[in-house]
Amino acid sequence: MNEIRTADLIPRRKRQKRMKPPSLLNSYPIHFNDIIIFIVERKMGMTRRKFLMDLARRKGFRIENDDSVTHIVAENNSFTEIMRWLQIHQVEDGSRFRILDIAWLTACMEAGRPVDSEKYQLFVSQVHSDAFEVLAENYEFRENEVSCLAFRRAASVLKYLPFTIVRVNDIEGLPWIGEQIKEVVEDILEEGESPRVNDVLNNEKYRSFKLFTSVFGVGLKTSEKWHRMGLRTLEEVKSDMNLSLTRMQRAGLLHYEDLAGYVSKAEADAAILIAKDTVWKFFPTALVTLTGGHHVPFYLTSHQEGINILLGFSQGLGLLLYYDLIESTFEKTKQPSRNVDALDHFQKCFAILKLPKERMDDGSSTMSTTSKEEMKDWKAIRVDLVVSPFEQYAYALLGWTGSRQFERDLRRYATHEKKMMLDNHALYDKTKKMFLSAASEEEIFAHLGLDYIEPWERNA
Repeated sequence: MNEIRTADLIPRRKRQKRMKPPSLLNSYPIHFNDIIIFIVERKMGMTRRKFLMDLARRKGFRIENDDSVTHIVAENNSFTEIMRWLQIHQVEDGSRFRILDIAWLTACMEAGRPVDSEKYQLFVSQVHSDAFEVLAENYEFRENEVSCLAFRRAASVLKYLPFTIVRVNDIEGLPWIGEQIKEVVEDILEEGESPRVNDVLNNEKYRSFKLFTSVFGVGLKTSEKWHRMGLRTLEEVKSDMNLSLTRMQRAGLLHYEDLAGYVSKAEADAAILIAKDTVWKFFPTALVTLTGGHHVPFYLTSHQEGINILLGFSQGLGLLLYYDLIESTFEKTKQPSRNVDALDHFQKCFAILKLPKERMDDGSSTMSTTSKEEMKDWKAIRVDLVVSPFEQYAYALLGWTGSRQFERDLRRYATHEKKMMLDNHALYDKTKKMFLSAASEEEIFAHLGLDYIEPWERNA
C-alpha cells in the first residue's frame, strides 16, 4: 500500500498558514483511535475547516493530515471531484479511503461517537446521476414531461447504487435504464464527460432558465418571458424598469446571495429552535418537525394556530423578512388525489427568515467575499411552514420527506399494486371503501405492505 505524505493532502502554498505544532493539534484526548479523519478544505474554506477540525478533536475524534488517514470528509463535492483532487495532490490508491459527506462527521459529533457511514458515502455513480439531473431539468424547462420523467427516474436509480459503476454492464437489468441512458453512462466512463450533457450546460436558454428559476418566486413561465425579452442576467432583470415584479420575486432578488446557497444543518437547527420555542410557548402539545432538503427546510407543525403565532412572534423580533400565507383548502370527505404529482391542501407559509449569526455555530456560516457581507451579522434563509392536523400528521410527514421521484413512485405503487389512493392527507382503500388511519410513517408502510424505509433512503 502506498503511503500518503502530509504534503500530498495539504497543498504546499497553504501549509505554513495551517500547520500547528503537534502538541497543539493533539491536545484533546482521543476516544476513537480506529477512525482517522481528514477534512477536505475544497469548497469549504479554511476558517470553516479549522473550526470543524477543532470541534471534532474536542469530541474525541482523531484528525490527521498524514498517511494514517482512513476517512476523508468533504462538503458539496462529488466522489469524482474528490478522486481528482487526490490525483492532483499525488495521493495514490484512493480506493483505500472511505470518502464521505460532511453530514457523517456532523452526525458523529451529535451522537458523541462514530455512526454508520454507509448512507453518507460518496460513490462515483453520483457523476452519472448528476448528468441525468441536468438532462431531466433541461426537459423540464422545455415542458417535455415524458423525457423529463425518464431521466429523473434514471438519476434516482443511479444515485444510491451500493457500488461503483466501472462498465456499462454494471447497470444491465436495472429498472428505467434504457439505451439512451446507457449511451450517456458509456460516454462518461470512456471520456469522463458526456457531449450531450455538455451541449445542455452550454445552451444559452438552459443557463438562463437555470439562473432565473433559482430566484425565489420565479417559475418556468416567468423565466420564459424574461428569456424572450432578451434578459440573460439578474443584473439585467433588476435594472429593467419595464418589468413588473411580484412581492415574492422582489424579496428573492433582494436576498438572492443568501438564498441561492445551501442551508447548513446549524442554520436549519437554529431556525427550528425559534419555531419550537415560539409554538410550544402557546401550544405545549403541538408537534414541530424539521424536514426538507439542503436549500429549503420545512417545518411541519400540528397546531392550526402555529403559523400565525410564529409569524407574529418573528415579525415582532424583526426576524421576518418576507412571508406569503396560504390558507387550507382541505375537504375532509374528499378522497386522495389520483394525480401522483398533486400538491396538498394544508395551510402553509413560504417565508424568508432573518437568522442572526449568533444563533448558529461559528463554523456554519460561509466566508464572505465582500466587505458589506462581512459586516452583516445575519443571514436570510428560506423556510416553508406547513400546518397539519394530528390525524393527518404522519401522511404529511411522509409526503414532505424524500425525493420527488420517491413520492411519485410510492403513490403509483399504492394505486396500481394495492388499489389504494395515497396523498399527503390520507390513504384510501378502494377495495374496503374506507380511509386507513396511521399514527406514524411506519404504519403507512405497513398498510402498503412495504418494509419501512428511513427518510434518508427515500430516493426511488
